[in-house]
Amino acid sequence: MKNICIGDKYQIQCYKHNGKIHRAWDEAIVLDVQKDYIVFGNNKTKVTEAQGTYWKTKEPAVMYFKKNSWYNVIAQMKKDGVYYYCNIATPFIIEDNTIKYIDYDLDLRVFPSKEYKVLDRLEYDYHRKLMGYSDDLDKVIKNALTELIDEYSKGNIMFDDNKNKEYCSLYFKLKEEEKNSNFS
Repeated sequence: MKNICIGDKYQIQCYKHNGKIHRAWDEAIVLDVQKDYIVFGNNKTKVTEAQGTYWKTKEPAVMYFKKNSWYNVIAQMKKDGVYYYCNIATPFIIEDNTIKYIDYDLDLRVFPSKEYKVLDRLEYDYHRKLMGYSDDLDKVIKNALTELIDEYSKGNIMFDDNKNKEYCSLYFKLKEEEKNSNFS
């Protein structure tokens, strides 16, 4: 993996267990590089679904991809507060300037009220049968969900609204610098 620097641009590709692409984001800009995770940001970026349809994200997002954890965390900076959408997924890899991971359906949604909800249990059960998730994989996925909820309960930095607002400001600063350098 090449040296990753603040301001570098990547794409994101999310796959399913069967190896098929699920969705892709056009842009993610590096905001921070730590020993065990990388923080990216984007705003109003194009998202392409597997069947070819696309849409744009509505608000700025700060994304945490952990090197050795089976989840990633997205802080969505909405008008009424910071929401968190957390995917149970494989640890990421980077190939060809693209962040890649396999999504395993289960999601954790954290609301500005600090309440949370586990989403997509039925989708997980359906895909587990359809794609033949092993018992070992099922155990890893369920342990990852427990670990993620525990990290949230402990107040891990990924869930710090103020830190994510700082990252969001950095994202806009980097975009402004990029825009200005394109005009010079």
